[in-house]
Amino acid sequence: MIKEKSRQIKLVIFDVDGVLTDGMLNYGPEGELFKQFNVKDGVGIKLLQQQGIHVAVITAKDSKPLSQRMKDLSVQYFYPGCSNKLEAFEKLLGALTLKQEQVAYVGDDVIDLPVMNRVGVSIAVQDAHNFVKETADYISIAKGGQGVAREVADLILDAQFDLNTLYSQMAKGHKGKVVQ
Repeated sequence: MIKEKSRQIKLVIFDVDGVLTDGMLNYGPEGELFKQFNVKDGVGIKLLQQQGIHVAVITAKDSKPLSQRMKDLSVQYFYPGCSNKLEAFEKLLGALTLKQEQVAYVGDDVIDLPVMNRVGVSIAVQDAHNFVKETADYISIAKGGQGVAREVADLILDAQFDLNTLYSQMAKGHKGKVVQ
């Protein structure tokens, strides 16, 4: 069932803290925030983009490290400091002229539920809040910050393409270079 639902996905939206990171906030002596990102997630995001699947990030937090990572990954649809994720989701649908069924959302906590309840494929990370797991169509094997975006990319790409052929072509240089 998840594979069938994933065939129509044209946009994947990720939360950040607890999804693209492990959810830990590290502050330095001057109060600066440090964030740690998994390079596998960067590959997953790039793979989705290369296959024509839009990627968005909607997060309640905002920081320089996060903005830099989104820039590095060429994430065009980036909504930092977003207190109303559903509003940002609806703007995205309008801007991209997509239907709800064409969207996957990856979250970890109750702030993500309003959007998760509206999308075609809702995904919870392994260490998500129980309410989020109960709502999700799919629960990742990976915990937040440990390759969730790559797992989701593989799930969606496998539903839409023959993943072995796609990766074989990439290994031979037919689909371009993936930047982490």
